[in-house]
Amino acid sequence: MTAPTTEEMLEALKDVFDPELGYNIVDLGLVYGATMKDAAALVTMTLTTPGCPASDVIQAGVRQRLEEVPGVEMVDIDLVWDPAWSPQSMSRAAKDHFGIEDE
Repeated sequence: MTAPTTEEMLEALKDVFDPELGYNIVDLGLVYGATMKDAAALVTMTLTTPGCPASDVIQAGVRQRLEEVPGVEMVDIDLVWDPAWSPQSMSRAAKDHFGIEDE
C-alpha cells in the first residue's frame, strides 16, 4: 500500500468543518501542511483564535478523517500560532462565500 500524497490528505481534510463557521478547514486556511512519515500523517495547522472553543472538535475531525485514508495508521497534529490565522488565509471560494475582499 502506498502512502497518500499531500494532495490526497488535503482533499480528505475538506470533509472536516469548523462548526462555528460551517466551512471546511482547508479552504478556511487552517491547514498549513500535511505530510506522511512512515504510516503517520503529520498535520500542521492552526485555529482561528488560540481560545477557539471548537479546538477539540476540529482536531478530532482531522484525526478521524485521516485515519480513514488508506495508508494512514496514526495522525500527529502540530497546532501552531505562527503565522497567525487571518481571513486573508482563506481560499478564494471561502472568501467569496463569506463576502471577504482581498486586501
